This record gives sequence, C-alpha cells and structure tokens, in this order.
Amino acid sequence: MTLPFKLVLCIALLGVACGGRRENRKITVAAAADLNFAMEEVSKEFRAAHPDVELQVAYGSSGNYFAQIQSGAPFDVFLSADVEYPRKLAALGIGAKDSIFTYAVGRLVVWVPANSRLDPATALRDPSVKLIAIANPKHAPYGRAAEAALRSMGVWDTVQSRLVLGENIAQTLQFVQSGAADAGVVALSLALAPAMQGQGRYWEIPLDSYPRMEQGGIILKDSAGARELRAVLLSEVGRRILKRYGFYLPNE
Repeated sequence: MTLPFKLVLCIALLGVACGGRRENRKITVAAAADLNFAMEEVSKEFRAAHPDVELQVAYGSSGNYFAQIQSGAPFDVFLSADVEYPRKLAALGIGAKDSIFTYAVGRLVVWVPANSRLDPATALRDPSVKLIAIANPKHAPYGRAAEAALRSMGVWDTVQSRLVLGENIAQTLQFVQSGAADAGVVALSLALAPAMQGQGRYWEIPLDSYPRMEQGGIILKDSAGARELRAVLLSEVGRRILKRYGFYLPNE
C-alpha cells in the first residue's frame, strides 16, 4: 500500500527535527574532598556557561576513587588531590590521551573548634589533647602529607597513638567539628570555606614541613563537556576561585 505524499513528507520532516534536536549532555566528576566548597563555585560558573550540560560532582578520597576508576567506575573526569593518581591511570592506558592537567597546590592547617581553649599553633604538642584527626594516609593524599608534617615537626611519636583517621579530608574536619577529636590536620581550602567561618580557628603548617601537594586531574571519557569543564577550572575565573579557598596555583 502506498502512503499519501503529504504523509510521507510529514514523517520525513519529523525525523529531521528529531534527529537535529540536541540531547542534554551529562558529565560525572570524581573530586577530591578538599574541593568540596571551591568546586561548588566552579560548578556554578560551568552551569551558567553550559546550561545544556548536566554536571554531577561526587567528593571523596582520591585513593579510593583511583581504585574505583581502575575497576571501571563510570566517571568522566577525575580531580585528584595528588596528580600522581591521574598519571598512574594514564600509564595504565586509562583516560583520554594527553588530558592530564595540574590545577592547584594544596596546603595544610591545624584546625580547632571556635569554643576550644586550644591554640591551633601549639595544639599538636599540648599533652591535654586526647585525639587528633588526620585523613587516612593509606589512601588520602592529605593524610600522607599530614603524616609527613607530623614527622617533620618531631611530634609523630607522641601523637601516633592518639590519631583518629578520617576516610577523607572532609570527614577529618567533621570529626573535629563534632567533638570526636580535639584538633585536626585539615585542608586550608576547607578551613576558609564560607560555611566554616566562625566555626573554628586554624594555624597554617609551614610548607617546608611536607611535600608539595600538586593536585591534578584527567579526562577519563573524552567529550566536549569534559573539556569545557577543564577549561573553566583552569580559566582566570577558576583560578580566582581556587586562590580564594587558599590553594596555591601550579606556577606559584
């Protein structure tokens, strides 16, 4: 049976219209926990510039994300607190070719609650401190840096038995906030977050006390959206946001 010409034409035009419609894109990001607040601002900038892209960001331990990505976790972009994790993924053939980038340098502080009698500059040496929170050195770059700092400052042997280990640096801060620890070694980026203003006091640990914390990312699934997100993070706007949260920039 032959279809009427007008019906055939309508079907053809409908097919062109449907085929030409641009589907919403989705980008999933695995981000280091120290980016929790800064990345929220970067995400707002990205969404404003690319409203057709759905952006989802999860925060956690870089080491745990590294293991998940090796096992096939479906992330599009990985923002690590240690650039060595993206480099290891690239060496394993995981991720888009030549897509590794360094976006920031992290910094450590000793943080105590606002109502604490402790001076954050001396809290690590105070014998009255029962528990000190750090991120788990086994899989959190900030935990490894904290351990290095404690050793460099000559207090590791005295505090090791009093350590409480957070799954990531955000949980480490929560331990101190909740009273589960008296003080904590956390990321400056979290201490400077607007949500934390008035919640506590901090002392910045000297940079020569721990290895330089170069933070880097990799595009795992190459797409225009993933490249656009990287561009926003590395743009002047992105750099200003990172600096506002206490990150050094790679060229500093």
